[in-house]
Amino acid sequence: MSEQQTFYITTPIYYPSGKFHIGTAYTTVASDAIARYKRLKGFDVRFLTGMDEHGQKIQEKAQEANMHPQDYVNEIAEGAKKLWNTMDISYNDFIQTTETRHTDSVEKIFQKFLDNGDIYKGEYEGLYCVPCESYYTETQLVDGKCPDCGRDVQKVKEESYFFNMKKYADRLLAYYENNPEFIEPESRKNEMINNFIKPGLEDLSVSRTSFDWGIKVPGNPKHVIYVWVDALSNYITSLGYGSDNEELFNKYWPADVHVVGKDIVRFHTIYWPIFLMALDLPLPKKIFAHGFIMMKDGKMSKSKGNVVYPEMLIERYGLDATRYFLLRELPFGQDGVFSPESFVERTNFDLANDLGNLLNRTVSMMNKYFDGVIPTENLEATQFDEALKEHAESVRIRYEESMDKMQFSVVLSELWSLVSRTNKYIDETSPWVLAKDEADHNKLAAVMNNLAESLRHIAVMIQPFMTNAPKQIIEQLGLDEKSLQWDTIETFGNVIPKNIKVAEKGTPIFPRLDAEVEVAYIREQMQSSVKTPQEEETTTVEAPETEEITIDDFMNVDLRVATVMACEPVAKAKKLLKLQVDLGYEQRQVVSGIAEHYKPEELIGKKVIVVANLKPVTLRGELSQGMILAGSHDGVLTLATVDPKLANGAQVK
Repeated sequence: MSEQQTFYITTPIYYPSGKFHIGTAYTTVASDAIARYKRLKGFDVRFLTGMDEHGQKIQEKAQEANMHPQDYVNEIAEGAKKLWNTMDISYNDFIQTTETRHTDSVEKIFQKFLDNGDIYKGEYEGLYCVPCESYYTETQLVDGKCPDCGRDVQKVKEESYFFNMKKYADRLLAYYENNPEFIEPESRKNEMINNFIKPGLEDLSVSRTSFDWGIKVPGNPKHVIYVWVDALSNYITSLGYGSDNEELFNKYWPADVHVVGKDIVRFHTIYWPIFLMALDLPLPKKIFAHGFIMMKDGKMSKSKGNVVYPEMLIERYGLDATRYFLLRELPFGQDGVFSPESFVERTNFDLANDLGNLLNRTVSMMNKYFDGVIPTENLEATQFDEALKEHAESVRIRYEESMDKMQFSVVLSELWSLVSRTNKYIDETSPWVLAKDEADHNKLAAVMNNLAESLRHIAVMIQPFMTNAPKQIIEQLGLDEKSLQWDTIETFGNVIPKNIKVAEKGTPIFPRLDAEVEVAYIREQMQSSVKTPQEEETTTVEAPETEEITIDDFMNVDLRVATVMACEPVAKAKKLLKLQVDLGYEQRQVVSGIAEHYKPEELIGKKVIVVANLKPVTLRGELSQGMILAGSHDGVLTLATVDPKLANGAQVK
C-alpha cells in the first residue's frame, strides 16, 4: 500500500478485582491476534489495553488491604502487565485511568458536556449495588437483591449530575440502522434495541458523592465523575484527546474495533456512542462482543473449583498451545466450554500429531533423500502437486475473509485443513517409493520442495495465533524471518532460495501429552483454586413449612431430561424466555421465568429437567408445554441439571 493504513483496536480496560483467569486472557489474546494479523498485512496498528482504577469498590478493597488506593491498583496493574508479557500480548499502550493524561482529559470532557447542556444537576434516590456500581429500582430487584450479582443493595439518596440520554436516543437508533455492522454479533444489536432503546432510555446518573476515589467534577469537587464516563473515555484520552498534543488522536481515531465481553455491551453500544455524539466525534467503526468461557458445570467460580489461570497452562504446556486452544476451540462471539479433556485433545491431535508430525517427517525426509538441502531446481511435478497448491491458495483467501470477520475458530479450522491436506500429500506421493527409482528423483525433489513451501505458508498464517511455533518451523527449515512475510504467500512456490539446509534433526515443537496424566493435572490445579471454609460464605436455608404429599402424588409428575436447542426472550416480558427443548421423542416449546438469571445463549445445549405432563398454557401469547425445574435461594436462581451423558427423554425418578 502506498500510504500505510492505520488500524486501532482496543480491549476493555480491566477492573483490578484480583488475579486474571482465562476469561480475561481470552479477550486480550483475541485482540492480539487481530493486531498481529493487521501488522502482517502492512497496517500501522495501535493496540490499547489497560486498567479501570476508580470507584467505590476499589476504595473499599484498598481499605481492607490497608493500602492507599493508588498503591493497590498499581500493584494489580503490574501483575496484569506481567501476564500480558508472558502471553506475548503486543499492545502499544497500557493506560491506567489514574494517570494524569487520562484524568485531565476526562475533566475537560465532562466540562464540555456541561457547556453543551447535556448534563444537569438533580437528586438521585435508588437502590445501589456497590460491586456492580449500578442503581436499580424496586421492581428490578430479584427477591430484594441485585438482579446481576445477587448481593444486597443499599438504599442511597444523593445529589447527582445526570446526562440527558433521551436527547440522543433517536439519533443512536438511526445510526444502528445506517451502520448494520456497527455491533456484532447482530444478536447483541437486537438485544440493545429491544431491551433498552425502544422501551425508552433513562437519563444516566454520571456523578457520585458517596465516595471520593475518582476524578472530581470540574467546579464541584464533592462530586466524583461516574465510572462509565471515566472508563469509556480511555479510548480517546490514551490518544491525547483534550491534551495539548492530539497527533495520535487525529491519526488513529475513530477506532476500527472495540473488543468487549458480552456483559458490557450496553455501556459500549449505548453510553459510549451517545457520549461521542455529544462531543461531536466520530463513532468507532465496530464493537464486537464475544461470549464467555464456560465450564461444563457453568461459569468459572472459586467455590466450584473450576477456575483456570493462564499461567498454569503456559508453564505446563507452553504459550502457543494455550493461545491456540482459546481461539480454536471457542467460536468467537458465542459462549464456549473449556474442559481439561478438550485442551489435551487439541494439543495432542492438532498440534503434536498433525502439525508437529508434519514438520518432523519433512525435515527427516529432507535429510534422508537430499542431505538436508531443500531442492529448488529440476523439479518435476507429480499429479498431486496442483491440488495442494490450489488448496493452499483457497485457504489463504478464506483465511483473510474470516479473519476480517473475527471468526478465529473458522480461520484455524481452514488453516488446519491445509495441515491435513499436506499430510495427505505425503501419503499420495509416497516419497519413500519415489526414492527407490532414480527416474523419479526430480519428482521426489518437487515433493520435498512443496512440503517445505506448504509448511512455510502454514508458519506465516499461524503467526497471529502463535508466537513461537512460526519461528521454530522456519528455523528447522533453515529459512530466515523474511520468509514469514505475508506477501510471500500470495503465490505458492519460487520463494525458497537455493542451497537452504534444514536442521540435521527435527525437534518436536509440540510434544505429545499423556492424556490421563494431564487431564488429572489440570483438574488438580483447578481444585487448588477452591475457596477455603474461612473464605467461603456459609449459607443456611430455614426448613420450610410445606404440606406433605403421598408417593402416589409424586409419581403422577412426569419428569424428563431435555436439551435446550434454541432460546430467545419473550417480547415485552422482562422475566420470560422461550425455549425449544428436545425431549428425545419430540421437541416442545417451554416458556420459563428465568430471563433475569440466564441469558438465552447461556442455555443453548444445556441439559434440563422438564415437567413433561403439565397441562399446556399460554403465557404472553406464547404456548408453554411444560415447566423447567430450578432452585432458588436469596434471589439466586439456578436450573436443575443432570449428567450430560443422560439421554434426552430419560425419566427422572
